[in-house]
Amino acid sequence: MSQARVAVLKVISKELTVTAAADQYGYSRQHLHRLLARYRDGGIDAVEPRSRAPRSSPHRVSEQIRDLVIATRLRLTAQGLDSGPVTIAWHLEQEGHRAPSTSTIRRILHTAGLITPEPRKWPRSSYRRFEADQPNESWQSDFTHWHLADGTDVEILNWLDDHSRFLLSCTAHTPVTGDTVVQTFLDAAEEHDLPASTLTDNGRVYTARFGGGKNAFEYLIAALGITQKNGHPGHPQTQGKIERFHQTLKAWLAKQPPAPTLADLQHQLEAFTTLYNEHRPHRALDRSTPGQAYRARPKAEPAGRDPGHYRLRYDRVSPDGKISIRRAGRMHHLGIGTAHARKRVLAITDTVTVTVTELETGEILSTHHIDPDRSYWRNQQRSPGRWPELL
Repeated sequence: MSQARVAVLKVISKELTVTAAADQYGYSRQHLHRLLARYRDGGIDAVEPRSRAPRSSPHRVSEQIRDLVIATRLRLTAQGLDSGPVTIAWHLEQEGHRAPSTSTIRRILHTAGLITPEPRKWPRSSYRRFEADQPNESWQSDFTHWHLADGTDVEILNWLDDHSRFLLSCTAHTPVTGDTVVQTFLDAAEEHDLPASTLTDNGRVYTARFGGGKNAFEYLIAALGITQKNGHPGHPQTQGKIERFHQTLKAWLAKQPPAPTLADLQHQLEAFTTLYNEHRPHRALDRSTPGQAYRARPKAEPAGRDPGHYRLRYDRVSPDGKISIRRAGRMHHLGIGTAHARKRVLAITDTVTVTVTELETGEILSTHHIDPDRSYWRNQQRSPGRWPELL
């Protein structure tokens, strides 16, 4: 029995006066008279404390928004995408709704039984976060394993911008090789310009430093004036952004139909790239998409190189000592020399010159002046007359 009931019953039974009951139970005389009036109007149940909650709240979430929050959560989860309160709020705003606070969204999800309790995590204050200041200041790369519909093991190679988390390249291979790393890097650089540095683990496709030498990727990076960084062995947290990205990628792939072929998987990866870069907010980017963050600031450039436009081509010298490049819709042939036949090379083209370097050693094999009117560009490092000029 509540204290208010006892006080009222003591008074109406004339066991205590109003003054004595107020003193004994800690009420003012005015409040005790209010309780007696409520008793006379509604009986003893009316004496119980009344809720102080307002009868209506202008800030109360409507049933429509509540249903949209739940529907968005279910839709994103079914697609294998992040579906936390911040992400849900972003999607509601993109659809033209006024999103409630993230704490309100969290309460809606909890009430609907859509939040799975997780083990206690490390506090955010314990995190040490590193982020490049500009797009292209640093590219992270790594590959992860996946399976085709028949169980065939494949490897997915990714290049990720450290500043914006923009997915620069996402390709499937069986397996990833050193040549794959070089080719995908050059393709990404052709589309997004060269980075100032790269950050990878110590896999043999990225570095041969523990074997006492260099691989093609290391020579390529050095030739382009790009700083190469490698994480400490056994410390994957250094490449934490791309490690976390792999979780996002696999969660999405797990919700897609299993790809029967490598080409089918590549189509899925291309669809994911567009979705990830342009249609999905990133919690680390203050609800911006990676594409918005990548385009918001000027890009960094490799140190020690003059700014300008460079076109890169990864190729192999033919048996007769030549390579070919296409410029302005016309094919041009470059004489490298039969001594370099079948060597893997990188052709770096600027506005006036093509420089060809050997990937295995980084040695410059030839330089060529760009002449749009000629189909054959001779090696300027050789004396004139030793190669026939083909008009």
